Amino acid sequence: MQGRYWTLLIALFVHGSALHLFGNLLFLFVFGGTLENSIGSGWHLMVFLAGGLMGFLLSLPFVAPNTGMVGASAAIFTVAACVMLVRPLKFSWLFLAPQGLVAILYFLYNILVIYDPKLIPGYDPQVGYISHVIGFMTGIPFGIAWSNNWKKNLLITLLLLGIYVAILTILSGYLQR
Repeated sequence: MQGRYWTLLIALFVHGSALHLFGNLLFLFVFGGTLENSIGSGWHLMVFLAGGLMGFLLSLPFVAPNTGMVGASAAIFTVAACVMLVRPLKFSWLFLAPQGLVAILYFLYNILVIYDPKLIPGYDPQVGYISHVIGFMTGIPFGIAWSNNWKKNLLITLLLLGIYVAILTILSGYLQR
């Protein structure tokens, strides 16, 4: 950066491809709208910027030197984690699932990719999976701060995840027959 700290902010609004931009816009549309309706636009912007900046800064030790990082994915993961604790049952018609479930599933996907990229189809070495996880973890304290029921909401999300996994297990058993 050589003293050009504003590039951290600008990098949140630059994307590596049209598909990257489109994916981020979809997730921001779903999670961002829910969070903004819950806490207001000023706080939403603060969560978004804090998550994006933390995602960039804290992932630096995990990327090769002189690696460029762009996009709002970490910021959107921050918003998703916050929504998971504030409004987990808010249904997304785009994803046809409660937003808390969508958030935790995409978080777990990124954890699995970091753990073993060969396990996951669609792995792309150009994607900053670690910054996604950092962004999600950044959103947890915000969600706790804005929800009086965050423990209950986290439990709801984990129960939904358990039900989802059980349904998938049952369906895969039937399909294998």
